[in-house]
Amino acid sequence: MKVYAIIPSGGKGIRANTAMPKQYLKFHGKELIAYSIEVFQRSNLVDEIIIAAQNEFFELLDSIKKTYGFTKLSHIIEGGAERQYSVFNALNSLECSDEDIIIVHDAVRPLLPQNLLVNSIQTAKEFGSAVVAIKAKDTLIKGKEFVESYIDRKEIYYAQTPQVFKYKIIIDAFRRSQQENFLGTDESMLVKRAGYNIKIVEGSTLNFKITTDDDIKLFEMISKPKL
Repeated sequence: MKVYAIIPSGGKGIRANTAMPKQYLKFHGKELIAYSIEVFQRSNLVDEIIIAAQNEFFELLDSIKKTYGFTKLSHIIEGGAERQYSVFNALNSLECSDEDIIIVHDAVRPLLPQNLLVNSIQTAKEFGSAVVAIKAKDTLIKGKEFVESYIDRKEIYYAQTPQVFKYKIIIDAFRRSQQENFLGTDESMLVKRAGYNIKIVEGSTLNFKITTDDDIKLFEMISKPKL
């Protein structure tokens, strides 16, 4: 059994208001995506890393691979117009057995703790599917300009990545979605829609997604080298 980490990297960083996709921005001389790749390079549970990206960034990704010695980065493939298509392209580039483990992780979640990665892999091995998520902590309001109602947060989670699945489950879910022309927001949605149960793994607020200008400023502070 092998463990593959897929990192879809086709996002354009619109909400972060940056000229370059945010995963390629440099923080203290190091590209954001390099921080994310490093998490999987360091893990003794991960065998290979696959990145799906736009062609124009292939040369940069190859340079990142060489600069940081990412020996597990085995495939840099063309991504699609949507995240779902990028992940599907990555899946189709692999020769997997049914029980192999597929990890999908956002390129812009660079602070994934190793223990959380281990927990998600072990959970997927046992249950077939795992999604990392954190419980809602704040009061949840429904409304537009004015408050309309409040939502009970007891059973509300915010989905994160990694999302981890046995190959036979995730490839079945993606193939069904393609046949039915269904576009989901993440992998767990496709897997649940295909009829599989998904085990929730308690996530971490450290594992935040760098989406906005404030997120960029926060990661800039957190990743600053200690003097």
